[in-house]
Amino acid sequence: MPTIAAIRFQRVGKQYHFDASAFPNLRVADFVIVDTTRGKQMGQVVAFVEPEADGNGQPRQYKPIERIATPRDLLLRQIWEAKEVEMMILCREKAAELHLPIKVVRAEYSFDGSALTLFYSADDQVDTKGLKRELSQLIPNTNIELRQIGPRDVAKILGGLGACGIERCCSRFLTEFSPISIKMAKEQGISLNPTEITGMCGRLRCCLIYEYEQYVQARKLLPKKGKRVRTPQGEGKVVDVNPLKETVYVLIGEAQVEVHRSAIEPLDELEALEKKAQSGCDRHEGGGCTCGAKRTTDNR
Repeated sequence: MPTIAAIRFQRVGKQYHFDASAFPNLRVADFVIVDTTRGKQMGQVVAFVEPEADGNGQPRQYKPIERIATPRDLLLRQIWEAKEVEMMILCREKAAELHLPIKVVRAEYSFDGSALTLFYSADDQVDTKGLKRELSQLIPNTNIELRQIGPRDVAKILGGLGACGIERCCSRFLTEFSPISIKMAKEQGISLNPTEITGMCGRLRCCLIYEYEQYVQARKLLPKKGKRVRTPQGEGKVVDVNPLKETVYVLIGEAQVEVHRSAIEPLDELEALEKKAQSGCDRHEGGGCTCGAKRTTDNR
């Protein structure tokens, strides 16, 4: 079986799998050189994983690791990283001269300086061919790529603190962005005030999905608001629910009590069952019973 290494190219980024069979002494945290769609890149081994199968059940083919990074490679990487801020400022200046409505948020060199990727955000699609042409003249012998990214990716790159006072999740540990909907906030009883559910990126907060499944499962076991229930304290109406505690708040008279789901009987459902059973017995007496109970005529 081949040895498959999970490699990450950024501190908090997606993991890509490569065949490390040619390097039996490779260890986690080692830096390696691999061939990607963006050319040769330096990545860090973060784990070793089991090889996967393709759609036909055959072992999947992985690109091989070309070599382990040398001290010279690591030094080159530091040199080119030191120039990234300068390139980002240069790109911003040229974009302003060309009156392009874009915001350049990051410049990223390959480990050997042969490629430069500039990440920018914009409200709409922008023609950046003129900007690329200008930059190519100022930075010769370098493959320049301009890549548009979304607001969540911008927030991930810029970093900073979230509304909770902790470093943003996207900058700290999130490697992929999951779809978030307003339904998740409603399910958890969170205020729909935009300032409370919107992140620094202007989109719904990623943390809305963290406990969503637990709330959905818990609510299935609890009566909804407005339902009539019987509790040890008496009969009343559900005015609120606490899914994580598996309790409901019941209004009994003028008092509101918190009751665990194990001590609740749903009155609406019970009355419906009683009516169904009673109507079945009435039909039974009239000869049209469909409740399943049959009179016996053999016992005299």
